[in-house]
Amino acid sequence: MAKHTAALKVGLALLALSMIGYIVGPPLYWHLTEALVASTSSCSPCVCDCSSLPTLTIPKGLSNGSFADCAKHDPDVNEDTEKNYAELLTEELKQREAKSMEKHKREDTALLEAKKIASSFLKEADKCNSGMETCEEAREKSEKALTEQKKMTSMWELRARQKGWRDGATKSTVKSKSSVQAS
Repeated sequence: MAKHTAALKVGLALLALSMIGYIVGPPLYWHLTEALVASTSSCSPCVCDCSSLPTLTIPKGLSNGSFADCAKHDPDVNEDTEKNYAELLTEELKQREAKSMEKHKREDTALLEAKKIASSFLKEADKCNSGMETCEEAREKSEKALTEQKKMTSMWELRARQKGWRDGATKSTVKSKSSVQAS
């Protein structure tokens, strides 16, 4: 059992070391190679002004004199380009303004529609509330009438009992009276 746990610990330690090497190794390798290259290089860094050199060189036999003139600064062309650029920007701003106005108009109509729907729901709610109040008033009135009717019934029942009335007595007396009348 002890051999298995020791082997497991050694295996986990090797796995951890290999993962650390896998993660830290490549950046460390590149930093070390850059340091070695920088220390072995005896040449100082080059300082060049490449802005005056053309990016594309054309062989002398194929060169066109007007192509070299294209790269030169022409104030007339530059001014026309700036005007066109300003016109394009103005047109784009107008289009964006028109789109935003259209969007604003759609949102306003949607807001008005929502207000109309909310108003109709409020009207329906008011109708429902007034109907509920009417029903509640009618229920209260009927409850009062029922209470008064129960009082009257109990009072008449008490008077009838005082005069000798019983629950089963009325049915038998009614039957006996009807049988007497039939004979």
